[in-house]
Amino acid sequence: MAALSRRALLLGGSGAVAVSAVGVGGLLVEHDVLPGRVRLDKLLGLDGASAPIPDVTPGARYDGSFTSAARRGAQTAWSLSVPPGVASAGLPLLVCLHGAGGDHRAAFDDLGIDRFLAQATAAGVPPFAVASVDGGEHSYWHPRADGSDAGAMVTDELIPLLRKKLGLGARCGLYGWSMGGFGALRLAMRGAGAAAVVACSPALFTSYPSSAPGAFDDEADFRRQGLHDQGALFPHVPVRIDIGRGDPFYVAVRDFVAQMSPAPAGGFEAGDHTDGYWRRMLPDQLAFVGSHLA
Repeated sequence: MAALSRRALLLGGSGAVAVSAVGVGGLLVEHDVLPGRVRLDKLLGLDGASAPIPDVTPGARYDGSFTSAARRGAQTAWSLSVPPGVASAGLPLLVCLHGAGGDHRAAFDDLGIDRFLAQATAAGVPPFAVASVDGGEHSYWHPRADGSDAGAMVTDELIPLLRKKLGLGARCGLYGWSMGGFGALRLAMRGAGAAAVVACSPALFTSYPSSAPGAFDDEADFRRQGLHDQGALFPHVPVRIDIGRGDPFYVAVRDFVAQMSPAPAGGFEAGDHTDGYWRRMLPDQLAFVGSHLA
């Protein structure tokens, strides 16, 4: 066999080093030491399956709107669904908070929560109503400098209105995804009186510069309303938090959860910041809500 030249040996060695560096880099990304996990998981197909909306018939749906004082006179639409064959009177209520850029239609049109509710109650989950409401495209469900407060709209206007109009019971839960997941956690921490809270892929930020445009009015607002490093302050309310490991908010949410005591239900699995992942989580999340609202 011919001897390797010094040049070939050096080139071969550099190739091995490059391959090794890629392997080490991948491990560092996998363990969140280096940025790039979201891109890596997507490229490697590690985000998991995208769940479809169940092909089932939902229960009765009610739609309406009101002029919200908390949102400075904004006309605010809402939708509510009950399980098939169940009357609204006396039912507990789950309020759904939409993500950024959405409105009250997203929970029904994009996630199909009314059909997931029908599926859940058919499988034995105790019945409850689900409602969604317009919160503003980038309100982040907290008080803003312009005087609006989408969170107060939920607790002070929407819930009393729905109870009066449809005869709902006293128990109430909060569910939100992305911006709405942040809103659900924040409202629970501000004493909303929820009997159960579910935050799916909550939009948590580690600093004001890293926050989404429009999420907070300024850095002082972030310090007041952001939840960074506040996991230990979460009240003793039944809570479930889910997020995909390929989600851009994964590290911030993981750190928030690590501060909580007791630890919340839910956890981390393959998934991205997508409707498909949020739908995949809904069956277990609705079962969690039903067990605590019953």
